[in-house]
Amino acid sequence: MTTPTPPALLIAGHGTRDDAGAEAFRDFVRELGERHPELPVAGGFIELSPPPLGDAVAELVERGVRRFAAVPLMLVSAGHAKGDIPAALAREKERHPGISYTYGRPLGPHPALLRVLERRLDEALEGAGGDRSEVTVLLVGRGSTDPDANAEVFKAARLLWEGRDYAGVETAFVSLAAPDVPGGLDRCARLGARRIVVLPYFLFTGVLPDRVRRQTADWAAAHPEVEVRSADVIGPEPELLDLVMERYQEAVEGDLRMNCDSCVYRIALPGFEDKVGLPQQPHFHPDDDGHHHGHHHGGHSHSHAH
Repeated sequence: MTTPTPPALLIAGHGTRDDAGAEAFRDFVRELGERHPELPVAGGFIELSPPPLGDAVAELVERGVRRFAAVPLMLVSAGHAKGDIPAALAREKERHPGISYTYGRPLGPHPALLRVLERRLDEALEGAGGDRSEVTVLLVGRGSTDPDANAEVFKAARLLWEGRDYAGVETAFVSLAAPDVPGGLDRCARLGARRIVVLPYFLFTGVLPDRVRRQTADWAAAHPEVEVRSADVIGPEPELLDLVMERYQEAVEGDLRMNCDSCVYRIALPGFEDKVGLPQQPHFHPDDDGHHHGHHHGGHSHSHAH
């Protein structure tokens, strides 16, 4: 009796204008493929960076793949994970008749990633002396127009604080949402913080993590009475590789636990009522050669693939 071939793994990334960040994603996809030679693995971006997600699907199809599980390489479930990627996958299904797929969930504040964040904090504090009870952490997320996505960053901050003895873990965003990085640092100072570590809640380097570091340095220069340090991004750690495979297994086995309780496309949240039931369309990627016939497939109702 032959063992059925497992579905391939498709990794969906956000994209960045930073070449090093895009290459870090591509390296991550390659390493995951090398670690799991039993699986066809490919990865692509929704926007900004090559290759587009459509090219990654085409690559899998050319390798004979007919079934795959897609995992969004994203920390929170914002518009890309909720709308752009599902719509893009639906478009690819029309482009490649006969393929089927399941869709996994974002990485979220998984305990394994919290351990990596804790490690980044320890690295930033190395040689500083003192103990954690004197340190306030400012966790900085990307920021979104989706309140549910922003709330996920606050959840990560709370989980990072629980049981780790920091003086506190505050939250800020580098774009689209308040408080911004200077505002977050101001809040830490008003709460009495004299030692602050700014911790970027990002997987890889890029334009936004660089902006966080610059804004932190500017604020620190204007507030010499406060010790401020910058931590590194999560990076392609073994925990991240393992977590992507965990999300892959969930998708393959149908064990999907996407949070829909506060999804802006399902629930009327104050100020966002017009988004309920909004049709989702694939995100336009400038490197996608087939985009001229991809915008006709926009009427897919929002689904989290329960």
